[in-house]
Amino acid sequence: MKHVTAIVLAGGEGERLSILSGVRAKPAVPFAGKYRIIDFTLSNCVNSDIDDVVVLTQYNPRSLNDHIGAGRPWDLDRSTGGVRMMQPYIARNRAREWYRGTADAVLQNLQVIQESPSDPILILAGDHIYKMDYGPFLAQHKRKRADVTIAVKQVPLGEAHRFGILALDDNDQVVDWQEKPKQPKSDLASLGIYVFSKRALLRWLAEDRPDFGANVIPAMLDGGARVFGYRFDGYWQDVGTVDSYWRTQMELLDDHPQLDLYDRSWVIHTRSEERAPARIGPTASVHRSLISHGCLIAGTVERSVLSPGVRVDPGAIVRDSVIMFDCHIRAGAVVDRAILDKYVQVGPNAVVGMGDDFTTPNKAEPTRLNTGITLVGKRAVIPAGARIGRNVRVGEDVRVSDFTSRTVKSGGSVEHREARPSPAKRVAAGA
Repeated sequence: MKHVTAIVLAGGEGERLSILSGVRAKPAVPFAGKYRIIDFTLSNCVNSDIDDVVVLTQYNPRSLNDHIGAGRPWDLDRSTGGVRMMQPYIARNRAREWYRGTADAVLQNLQVIQESPSDPILILAGDHIYKMDYGPFLAQHKRKRADVTIAVKQVPLGEAHRFGILALDDNDQVVDWQEKPKQPKSDLASLGIYVFSKRALLRWLAEDRPDFGANVIPAMLDGGARVFGYRFDGYWQDVGTVDSYWRTQMELLDDHPQLDLYDRSWVIHTRSEERAPARIGPTASVHRSLISHGCLIAGTVERSVLSPGVRVDPGAIVRDSVIMFDCHIRAGAVVDRAILDKYVQVGPNAVVGMGDDFTTPNKAEPTRLNTGITLVGKRAVIPAGARIGRNVRVGEDVRVSDFTSRTVKSGGSVEHREARPSPAKRVAAGA
């Protein structure tokens, strides 16, 4: 689709995902085994014939930059258009460096829009899981002669406080707006997906309007701009919490999941490593699971999602879990209702996710780990025979020596303790 530029906002810290986004931007978090979250937005662009894509990064961008690279997996490695990665930078006569919000991120890269012949401009979130053809969205925007059109969808009323909530008239024009209200008036939510006419975007962006939902859209409504909603009834999920991230992947294991990863008419593209096919050994049992390439399965896997390179040894059990790249579950170990980040090693006969106490929240992160999911950070090592309860957080780089006890009760945490420096090093460092 020519004369359209897509700007993907991919700089979010994603704090609600706890340690999963501690070393990477939220859009770079692995999803459904072989993918990253941002793959869905980028694939929507190329499947909608949009080949001019600007990705705005900020927080821990290295893994995102490495993943997207020049954009070849999405056919975006082009001399004209293609994908461009933009990060905050310090410029002369500019006092700040970091983006203050979604609109400020676009504002600080305004030169890209000004120099582009494209009109309209798509503003997209890079941290949602969804399948959307932007063609009908853009067509309605043009037909209504809108200044901005907002993609909207009904959400459960109990979750509406997390979104911009709006009301539409019979012509789909926005007549009311609430940004993350404590008491929502409706369940019609903004998905954070916008199409702006270029003239309107340049007019309404300003340094005192850092965020689209909180500042720009209300200002446009107050200023008499033509603001419309586009009713989207396709698949869309916000995976911004540990529970929603886990639950959305478990739903992929249904007989007829709402998100069809096998739809050849709408392929989800990704950067894929060259690995051997998955091997299911003679002692293995696999039921209702996604098993990526490079996996070696000799134990039992039930209702789980395994990324490339995962090993499950004989006698080990993985159940109701998300296991990321190159984890190793050793013989006799059990992983139940857990999320393991990359390169985790679970020792022989250890149990990760033990007991039936699903309600005791994690003491360090009670609002993030409270539904029985145990979270294990990147490169952590779980000792042989350890017993780890529910809602437990095991931090990144944890080693066997970091466990003061082989039993971690539900709601507990284990963090990596840096080795205490020698007296000479403490003196040299001014300690």
